[in-house]
Amino acid sequence: MNIEKPVIRPRRLRRTPIMRRMVAETAVRPANLILPAFVREGIHEPVPVSTMPGVVQHSRESLRKAAAEAASAGIGGIMLFGVPETKDAMGSGALDPDGILNVAIADVVSEVGDALTVMSDLCLDEFTDHGHCGVLAKDGSVDNDATLEIYAQMAIAHAEAGVHMVGPSGMMDGQVAVTRDALDSAGYTDVSILAYSAKYASAFYGPFREAVDSSLKGDRRTYQQDPANALEGVREALLDVSEGADIVMVKPGLPYLDVLQRVRESVDVPVAAYNISGEYAMVEAAAANGWIDREPAILETLTAFKRAGADVILTYWATEAAGWLRG
Repeated sequence: MNIEKPVIRPRRLRRTPIMRRMVAETAVRPANLILPAFVREGIHEPVPVSTMPGVVQHSRESLRKAAAEAASAGIGGIMLFGVPETKDAMGSGALDPDGILNVAIADVVSEVGDALTVMSDLCLDEFTDHGHCGVLAKDGSVDNDATLEIYAQMAIAHAEAGVHMVGPSGMMDGQVAVTRDALDSAGYTDVSILAYSAKYASAFYGPFREAVDSSLKGDRRTYQQDPANALEGVREALLDVSEGADIVMVKPGLPYLDVLQRVRESVDVPVAAYNISGEYAMVEAAAANGWIDREPAILETLTAFKRAGADVILTYWATEAAGWLRG
């Protein structure tokens, strides 16, 4: 049999590791990575999160150490989530200057200065006894506009604590505009905004809710996005850019890479993706069972976000992955 041999052979550029690296279309750098971190009020030692192996609820002191380690690894930033001892219907702990998130911001800024972008979750869900991202109206629904008033105060509280970037994540209509106006009016024009723009009502948030001791009753489908909708995600991102967002984000990550790509093609600001708790837990569980090779799976996951258009990736593997990327 006379088989015609190919002249064009794409495999030529895959022959050696150095050749593959030379022509790689996508590269993840440590500076692209952001470490989400949980800090819990009233503890003196880290508390492991059972559904997220390797992740803990930090004490204030262990958070300082984690932030210093992250800065040394060369990652881009740290996103802080507070876990208070007490909660109420209004989420009043979010505004208390001595509340856990506000003191944690000050702790980390004191520890790392400008060596790490210190970011804060601007939302009420960790602080409310009902677990929703805003205050409730008499009928039990989340009151969008009443919540915005609290977000404005919360943004100023975070800025006063020294935060570099706030992350309004509650999916309230107008949250970016209100945050920007509050910061500017208070003289914090240099504090930037990472907007959780396309945040979906996902089944993959479960482990996160353990990490923040969530009190959620019901679901968030009336304000987080429907997983069936992609164009809506682009619309939300464009609205946030028009309201003053410095970075827009798609969350979750892996099930929404198509939305991430569409958003990247539609906006002229950096785009972030959140490699969320459920995605993290699945990889860790599969690796622990010997079903996948952990390190290559993690790096492939991060590369997928970058390839789809993410400039910034929030991931619980940030510090560890930075070591591999630098090595």
